[in-house]
This record gives sequence, C-alpha cells and structure tokens, in this order.
Amino acid sequence: MATRLLQIKRAPLWAVLAGAALAALVLGTLAAVTIRAGGLTGLRETDLAAIRFTLWQAAASALISCVLAIPVARALHRRRFAGRGLLISLLGAPFILPVIVAVFGLIAVFGRRGLVNAALAPFGIDPISIYGAQGVIIAHVFFNLPLATRMILHGWEAIPAERFRLAATLGFGPAEVTRHLERPMLRSVLPGAFLAIFLVCLTSFAVALTLGGGPRATTVELAIYQAFRFDFDMGRAASLALVQVAISVAALLIAARATLPSSFGAGHDRRATPIPQLSGGADRVAFDTLAILLAAVFLLLPIGAVFARGLPALVELPEMVWPATLTSLVIALASTVITLAIALPLALVATRQRWAEIAAMLPMTASSLVMGTGAFLIARPFVNPTDLALPMVLLTNAALSVPFATRILMPEIRTLQADYDRLAASLGLRGFARLRLLTVPRLARPLGFSAGLAAAFSMGDLGVITLFSDGQTRTLPLALFQLMGSYRMDQAAGAASLLLILTFALFWALDRAGHYADPR
Repeated sequence: MATRLLQIKRAPLWAVLAGAALAALVLGTLAAVTIRAGGLTGLRETDLAAIRFTLWQAAASALISCVLAIPVARALHRRRFAGRGLLISLLGAPFILPVIVAVFGLIAVFGRRGLVNAALAPFGIDPISIYGAQGVIIAHVFFNLPLATRMILHGWEAIPAERFRLAATLGFGPAEVTRHLERPMLRSVLPGAFLAIFLVCLTSFAVALTLGGGPRATTVELAIYQAFRFDFDMGRAASLALVQVAISVAALLIAARATLPSSFGAGHDRRATPIPQLSGGADRVAFDTLAILLAAVFLLLPIGAVFARGLPALVELPEMVWPATLTSLVIALASTVITLAIALPLALVATRQRWAEIAAMLPMTASSLVMGTGAFLIARPFVNPTDLALPMVLLTNAALSVPFATRILMPEIRTLQADYDRLAASLGLRGFARLRLLTVPRLARPLGFSAGLAAAFSMGDLGVITLFSDGQTRTLPLALFQLMGSYRMDQAAGAASLLLILTFALFWALDRAGHYADPR
C-alpha cells in the first residue's frame, strides 16, 4: 500500500487529478446507490425475473454471436476477393452505430410491416415479431456479431503462416487443419470473445427499452428505469443498480482470467496467404461465400433500410429535432474533449503504474443508468435533478468512453516510450514541452481514433437523458425515441438518418484529423 501511494505521489499532477475525478464520479455515484439501497430487501419477484432474464439473454446473445462468427471469420480468412478489406472495415460499423438507429433499422427489416414479413406473406407464413426476448437477442447479435468476427479473425491471422505451410507439406486436408490449428486457436479466443459480448449485453439499455418490456423481457437496466420513472421507488431502483454493478464486476473478473494462451509459438511475421489444398473444394468455397453474403446482408440491410426510408423525410423533420441535434453535437464534442483530457494522462502513467489503469477501467463496473441513478440521489436534496440532465449526460458519456480510449492509447504509448524516452531525457524534454512536441504528434492517430469513438458513443447515447429529462430537454436520440413512441415513423426515419449521418461524419472527421496530424 505504501509503495502504491508513493507511486501516485510521484505521478504527474494532471494524471492524479484525472484519476481522482473519474474515481469520484464512479465511486461517488456507486456509494449513493449502495447507501440508498439499504440491502436488497426492496426487490420484488418481478425484479428477480429481470435478473434471470438479463443473465439468460446476455448468455444467449453471446453464444449465438460467437457461433455465427466462426464460419464468417473462417471464410474471411480463407478467401480473397475484391472489396474484402472494405467489408472487414464495415464490420466495425455497428460498433459506432447509435443503438436507437440500429433498432429502427431492425424494425424496418424484421418488424410486422418489415421486409422479412413482407417476403413471408405470399407463402401464408405467420408474421414474426421483433418485440420481446427474440427481438432483444436479434439486436444484440446484430451489434456483437461483427465484434466476435473481428476477434476470431484476429485469432486466425495470429496463427503463423509457417504453420499453414507445414500443414500443406505434411499433406493435411481441411479436417486436419481444423483439428490441429483452428480448434486450439478457437479454444484460446472464444472464451474472451464470449465474455466480452456477455458483458456488453448485460448493460444494454436502449435495446431492452425499445424491443423488450413486459414481465418476460425486462432486463435489470430496464427495471431500474421503470422503478425510477414510473414508480419513483428510489430504494428499489438503487437495489437494482447495486445488483447490476455486482453482475458486471463478476463478469469483468471472470473475463480477466478466462482467455487461454495459444501454443503456436512465433513465426516470421509473414502474411498468411490461402493455400488451395487447405481451403477445401467447391463445396467449401460455396459455404464460405454464403456465410459472407448472409453476414453482409444481415449487418448492412438495416442500415440501408434506415436510409431508404429516412433520406426523403429529412426535409420534413419536426421543429423539435433541430435543437435536439445541436444539443447532441455540443455534448458529443465536449464529451470528447473531457474523454481525452482524462484518458491521455492516465494512459501515459498506466504503462508504468498499475493504479492509473485501474482508475481508467473503473467506469466498466457501472453503466450510465447506474451512475445516473446515483447522481440523481446525490443531487435531489439540493437541486432539481432535471436541471442537471445535460451535465450528467456529458459526464457519464465521457466517463464511459475513457476505458476504450485508454486501451487504444496504451500500446502506442509503450512503443513511444521505448523509442524516445532516452532521447527526450538527453534533450531535457519534459512536461508540457514534451507533450506538445513529442507525445501528441506521435499519438495523433490513436488520439484521433479515440476521439472519433468517444464522439460517436456520445451522439448515440440513450441512457441518462431518459432518467433526467423532463420531456422538453432532448438529445437527438431521445427525440428519435419520442417520435417512434408516437408512431410518427416517417419523421422518425428522417431523424434516424440524420443521427446516423452525423455520427459517422463525426467519427470520420476526427479519425481523419488524427491521420492528418500525424507527422509520419
């Protein structure tokens, strides 16, 4: 303990202040929730059902995402075709896609009047429903199938090319390659992928809010919202928030220990190229092609449906959308600045001192709804909490983006320190001068990417604003949700298209700014 305190004392002041501010926000709100909960005696039978459903749907969503991702990742690894790189890049699109926009697109495809039911109607097949447990799982698979595919594809690409060449020399066929190379890789990658997706699905609120509901499809996050907004039962909301934190912390601890090491050893860093005899015959080519096409259609069709219906409606958007759009843009940009102001100093210290990394990861233990509940409990005796709607949205969005930004920056910072620490020391370059002349220019690309992610996350957030808003204070996602709730679907489609365009534009502009600022 004394050694850790000494490390903190020797750390740069800005990093200590950033860590303290983040810890105060996260731990302060969690403390308020814990005190108000007074144990878990306020939970009802319906709340226990919500806990069970939360765990079940998260496990089912993670399992389905991983199972479906295996053939897609294998196909992308084995096949080379025009547009492959673009398709792999597009697999990252759902990660920054605003949840409420994705839900609108899924309704356009799978809803009662959607494309799928329209195609089934001529055959006399009963329409499928996107609402309820199946809708929640479909939406979670939509968001997390790309994540699982990218993680498993990285696992395939991490197998040294020499192993595949050796397998070809030994006369291995596809079945032997699967047994000796692919299955060991999957055993090392799949546990981490499953738990990462499981954790994401535990804290998914907007999906459950729009597609779930009812006693059989209520998650813990949705139960917190219902206890808060409809029953105004602060004790029950706090108890549910405490349960949510406990589940998230348990999942994080398991995820930290779950990934198994692979045993392929090192290679010569050569790019693996497909070897025909290992890739199978025409039947496997057809299977791989089908897997890629189905995944592409499943992921891109909802986005296309949003644009197809929404672009013509952009000129007919209601007046309330424009102030909400300006509010979302201001919050997104301000949240991005705060995210980088906290993540950069913590990441610079975290490569040498463990406490900074722990501080940066603290927001992973609580969702925006949990922090919002705690902030409401703290503010209520002193001010009208609705007056704090936008500041709390800003702070929670920034806090929840810090772990991602820190993880993106840390590998680049390690390389920077290994390459330039001695040179900087010999030149007497330290403090703000080092930050301005060396650190920021050399980290321009990861900083731009982190800024783009933070802005995209903030633009699409539909969490704290639902707790604090009085119905008149809106962000663009909340305005879209209100339009959907009032069945003004054409205007909702226009708002969804606007939100989608602005989100991707912010991400692209900030990411490109980082590439442009890179001196290399």
